Amino acid sequence: MHEYMRRFAAQFGITDMHQPSHLPNTRRILAAAEYARDNGGLDAFREAGMNAYWRHGKNLEDDVVVHDIAAAAGIDPEAAVAATRDHRYLARVDAVRRESVAAGVTGIPTFFIGDQVVVGCQPYEHLAAAVERAGGQTR
Repeated sequence: MHEYMRRFAAQFGITDMHQPSHLPNTRRILAAAEYARDNGGLDAFREAGMNAYWRHGKNLEDDVVVHDIAAAAGIDPEAAVAATRDHRYLARVDAVRRESVAAGVTGIPTFFIGDQVVVGCQPYEHLAAAVERAGGQTR
């Protein structure tokens, strides 16, 4: 999997991708992302979080890392860390997870294209073929 991800990322010019040794429990950082969403900073928070994890190998379960990601995204770092333990935000994350499981999501990303489910990091050609099978047209 690591080699596939390295080659896939290289197609987009990303050559400094960190290969994680374990998959983090993302529930708390997703709660912080919900806080960022509420405060107009979701895109910046997502970008900072992806860079922290994939490029720098940071532990997304660490409060200091969440703090730094929030600061880089321009949102209140202390409030973002507090959101990782806030039942309102955690409940949102849990609700989305239940909805995803019910829909048949087994991995990230998951694409629903017509009646097809495409799971995982896939080449453009694979997604384009799924769109065409579903009756769509590619560009």
